[in-house]
Amino acid sequence: MSIQKQMKTLEYDVLVVGAGIAGGESALNLADLGYKVLLLEKELSIGGKMILLSKVFPTLDCAACITTPKVSEIARHPNITIFTGAEPQKILKKGSHRFEAVVLQKPRYVHVADCTGCQLCEEACPVSVTDEYQYGLVGRKAAYIPFSIASPRAAAIDIDNCTLCGACERACPTKCIDFTQTPEEFLVKIKSVVIATGFELFDPLKIPRYGYGKYKNVITSMQMERELAPTRPFNTVLRPGDGKMPDNIAYVLCTGSRDKSVGNPICSQICCMYSIKQAQLLMGALPMADITIYYLHIRAFGKGFNEFYVQAQDMGVEFIKGKVGKITGKENGNLVVRYEDIKAGTVKEAEHDMVVLSVGVLPNQGISGVFENEELQLDPFHFVNQVDLMASPAKTSIEGVFVAGTASGPMDIPDSILSGGAASAETTSYLRKESL
Repeated sequence: MSIQKQMKTLEYDVLVVGAGIAGGESALNLADLGYKVLLLEKELSIGGKMILLSKVFPTLDCAACITTPKVSEIARHPNITIFTGAEPQKILKKGSHRFEAVVLQKPRYVHVADCTGCQLCEEACPVSVTDEYQYGLVGRKAAYIPFSIASPRAAAIDIDNCTLCGACERACPTKCIDFTQTPEEFLVKIKSVVIATGFELFDPLKIPRYGYGKYKNVITSMQMERELAPTRPFNTVLRPGDGKMPDNIAYVLCTGSRDKSVGNPICSQICCMYSIKQAQLLMGALPMADITIYYLHIRAFGKGFNEFYVQAQDMGVEFIKGKVGKITGKENGNLVVRYEDIKAGTVKEAEHDMVVLSVGVLPNQGISGVFENEELQLDPFHFVNQVDLMASPAKTSIEGVFVAGTASGPMDIPDSILSGGAASAETTSYLRKESL
């Protein structure tokens, strides 16, 4: 059966779901070969999580410096159409090289083409809410630009928190704010689909004994990443609880990884190295600070990774092989970490003024339910199943549907880019068979 209704119909060669580094790489490769690509991103900016990072391991290159030229190239490419704030509602396979998808685009309440990014609407808006792009460290306005290097760099209206006072409309010099916008559905006809839906970070509220959400100075690694990034919320690294510069910081590795009790028994692959990276950056940002990393095993498996680990040790980062049992708070905001010292075989306690939970990688679920008449198989850990991992790692259980990046499992940035390239190569091979 057809899913066609009274909606605008669009036609492309490939639908890429997810505009992070893997989806962007796939889209760019395909577009360079002359294929018309529709790139969907559920957030308000393309670039995924990498555009929000500080530096990358083990080279300590600037993440934004790598990402923004690529994002700009994707945004300007004549063969790529980008929908932000958009997700597929259903995808139906009609036959070989024939898919139909219903895409829902949520209203931004701003005409992006007319927005100059002047931020006058932000200044005028009287409503303040938590900033999700700074992971709750600071606030933002209900009329806002997601972050300074967002693409597109255009305002959006958080309609759920907007009071409809009209202050942003009156302040806007180009009159691009439009509260009459409504959600819009498109029927998209394509020949192939690339799934690049990325990953979610583990929610440490699921481990109450670590005190996240209870003690303000227990934060996640992504919050620390934002404190270290060039587009950070503060001018330096500060404790959220009282604004003090910390001088004794602890990391708890494997928070939500390799832990059957919280439903994620596998290694997330990136946590050891991003924690070591942050520790090195903290040694530069706070030269007098003591950094301690509580770990079970250090998995420094990639090129240059072990050398990077040794370098952190040489810089003075303390590594304690121990299982953290509980974190409790003190009146002055400091935290007491109770842990089992595995080498000594005893239970110990240590005081720190800030604790960072190195959260693991979880699958970004939901895409499998979008396919109507074919089953997109998942692996035992709910990532998209790679049916021919060794020979064709991008292939899925549906012919013509390919997977890229962390949608198929945990991986670091270089592997995600390679995976995006593999997905575009497999897609190209599939599309060329149509003309044979």
